[in-house]
Amino acid sequence: MVKQKQNILVLTYWSFNDPLIQTYTLPYLKIIRAVSNKEIYLLTLEKNKNVQIDVTKIPDGVHLISFNYVPFGLKAFFKWCQILLILIFSIIFSKKIEYIHCWGLPTGVFGILLSKLLSKKLILDSYEPHAESMVENGQWRRNSIAYKILFSFEKYQTKNAKYIISATKGMRNYAQEKYDCEMQDEQFFVKPACVNMNQFRLSMKKDPELMAQYSIQEEDIVMVYSGKFGGIYLEDEVFEFIKVANEFWGEKFKVLIFTGQADYVQEQVLKYQLNNVQTDFIPHHQVPKCMGLGDFGITPVKPIPTKRYCTPIKDGEYWALGLPIVITKNISDDSDIIEKEGIGYVWKDTSPEEYLKSVQYIDQLLKSTDRRDLSQRIRNIAERYRNYKVAEDIYKTIYS
Repeated sequence: MVKQKQNILVLTYWSFNDPLIQTYTLPYLKIIRAVSNKEIYLLTLEKNKNVQIDVTKIPDGVHLISFNYVPFGLKAFFKWCQILLILIFSIIFSKKIEYIHCWGLPTGVFGILLSKLLSKKLILDSYEPHAESMVENGQWRRNSIAYKILFSFEKYQTKNAKYIISATKGMRNYAQEKYDCEMQDEQFFVKPACVNMNQFRLSMKKDPELMAQYSIQEEDIVMVYSGKFGGIYLEDEVFEFIKVANEFWGEKFKVLIFTGQADYVQEQVLKYQLNNVQTDFIPHHQVPKCMGLGDFGITPVKPIPTKRYCTPIKDGEYWALGLPIVITKNISDDSDIIEKEGIGYVWKDTSPEEYLKSVQYIDQLLKSTDRRDLSQRIRNIAERYRNYKVAEDIYKTIYS
């Protein structure tokens, strides 16, 4: 008798074109497909109906299921009821789904319902606190219905998941303390945000054409940042730091910010009277070369308690390109790694004194070490902590 293939339904809360799908989901789905040979059905929620999906970006063996995104609320509840019914009758039964693989705890709300209703194996990936984080960011109140519902579901998911894949080892203690759930060794895995080491290479540093495009000279000291402002990221503090760096390095200090918030950046540039700050919006395939223009990067995640359990994707990208990082304290395991390895500076607080100390540290680091040796030493950190081999070993254990 031939055993039927047990396929996988992957639930996400993002649009297909979102970087979190392109850089933080699809690469892992390729790995899962390679180690399991299972068919994968990927759910995305599209915020913009008019944006075209490039089907060439969908990996072999991955099938896209898309619905329109609805913000959290009563309308979203009814929308998800509709989605769950479609998934049950049109996907899970007909496509022989055995695994419900959830990217993030918010999608786990629906994953645990499907798992319990249909007796399917629940896998929680990118496992980190969400309800608590929303309160710390000031977006929810601790006594709000949204917080209470999501926190209760986080606890329920944790107690019933077959496997849990976290960004940091500290989430195991968090689960025990907050959810009263003690996980077994064979159930819990640690997978930080990995990086395609072939895509982010040292050979991409200081591309001559891009240096000319952004008016960068060999002697310049360039800070790069690719990301957002607001939400989980600092705002004014970043530009206060740039002002201190501007005063320290003078005209040879250049800033490249790759973001979709160009208007906001320009407002801050005027507010703080900054020089040599350029902003641009670039597609993800250009990120490695553009980020490679930098001499150091910055990770301005708000240092709130739950960020101890997050996994900044950009840190792995910076490291793969051999860049030192200026980062806030207690961010994932990264702040500790940066301090221990001496490959950047960890802000103890957000004050002018700390900004100056970090600038002086980066200046000394760049001056006292051969740049090629420094870049290689930092890239070795990426190889150790952020290579996709880490993810491959985990998915092989789960799906083999």
